[in-house]
Amino acid sequence: MTENEYQDLDGLALADLLQKKAVSSPELMEHAVALSRTRGAALNAIRYEKYDDALQWARQWRHQGQFQGIPFLLKDSSLASVRLPMSLGSNLFTDTSFTFDATLTQRFEAAGLIPFARTSVPEFCMAPTTEAVANGAVTLNPWDETRSAGGSSGGAAAAVAARVVPLAHGSDGGGSIRIPASCCGLYGFKATRGRVPTGPTKGEIWGGMGTDGVLSRSVRDTAAAMDAICGREAGAPYDSAPPNASFMSAVTEARRAPLRIAVWTSAWDGIPLAPECLDAVRYAASLCKDMGHEIIEAAPPPLDYQQFFQSHLQVLEANIVASVHARLAGLKRSLRDDDLEPAMRDGYEQGLRLTAEDYVNAINTFHHVGRVLQTDIARFDLILTPMLAQPPAPLGYLAMQGPFREFRYKVAQYAVFSAIMNASGQPAASVPVYWTEAGLPIGVQIMGQFGRDDLVLRLSAELERAAPWAGRIPARFKQAA
Repeated sequence: MTENEYQDLDGLALADLLQKKAVSSPELMEHAVALSRTRGAALNAIRYEKYDDALQWARQWRHQGQFQGIPFLLKDSSLASVRLPMSLGSNLFTDTSFTFDATLTQRFEAAGLIPFARTSVPEFCMAPTTEAVANGAVTLNPWDETRSAGGSSGGAAAAVAARVVPLAHGSDGGGSIRIPASCCGLYGFKATRGRVPTGPTKGEIWGGMGTDGVLSRSVRDTAAAMDAICGREAGAPYDSAPPNASFMSAVTEARRAPLRIAVWTSAWDGIPLAPECLDAVRYAASLCKDMGHEIIEAAPPPLDYQQFFQSHLQVLEANIVASVHARLAGLKRSLRDDDLEPAMRDGYEQGLRLTAEDYVNAINTFHHVGRVLQTDIARFDLILTPMLAQPPAPLGYLAMQGPFREFRYKVAQYAVFSAIMNASGQPAASVPVYWTEAGLPIGVQIMGQFGRDDLVLRLSAELERAAPWAGRIPARFKQAA
């Protein structure tokens, strides 16, 4: 297999070749490592690479699971892996190692995904861009190096868009899978709360807002990955009803009954939406109408967005304090000036001032948001919204250099439709059906009813067939493709 052949295939196509013995896991890993050394390094997408070990792991791999034994990247998050240390994008957490694998890590490997490096993130995974000081440089958007690759799974998005691997691990606590997918022209899916395990050391992430998943170039790769990793974990505080059928069947079965789809083209608090983002959602709506679905213009339900914003702030600040104190206790030292970036240090200081009442009220606000959104969306099968209020942000605009609350206010304006779905726990996806004339990807978000991940995946696959994106590759890599 040539490098060009490797990068043109999605994960399931590579797995099929492995099963047929037309290619080997070491051969695939050699291509992934070579592309990591060149494209991954050029974009500053890769952290904690284990290239020599990876080739040995691939040689020893016993084919198993949906993906048989293809190269894979874990996010530089707190997802535990004995193979790979992590930093959380922070000087404070640099070189944190694990003596155990998280439940999700075990499920990734059982699915036939071989992790060989981590992907870059912003500090504590708390930004919709990937510009952490601890990474040594910013992570570049493969489509436009002056713009953000998104975050917090920005390194994962850059690596998949650069075709280092066909899919990579991401996590989403406020849009951190969907935002970089939108910025980098990928498919990014956030599952219903309770579907993906968070253990064994955590029961929830950020007050129930966080979940894990993958970013991919094809909808079917995501569906196969979700089939592999979803399922209740013993002792988990959240649970969602098991799906009636596999997620793969949702994306591959023949056409079914038309869906009732609402379209939102306005945001809470009159937050302005860029023309390109509105064009993208209207284009997606037109594709859906052409496919026979019912399209209804609707408005977001009445919601105190500022109250949600304040509650989100407080939950993040409380988590900063808990994370910092746990790390300092392990290091047996106090906080140093260079441990945290300015915005995170300020967030830590703000978190120290929070009361127990503040935290309880914030969680209750999340639950109220869930009731409002789930009640409103029950009138429809799905909702279409812009993924972001603006095209991918210029590098530096969302860097964590000022006060934490000022930084998060910018985030709340930029990603108005993303974190709200984490609070409600509903499934959502960013679909790359639209590009600007300048060749910049603009994602469209699909929101689903709680537990109806299958419908989000189904419409995603229909849009993929109507407006295929698999052949798109950033111009800087076309010559080698």
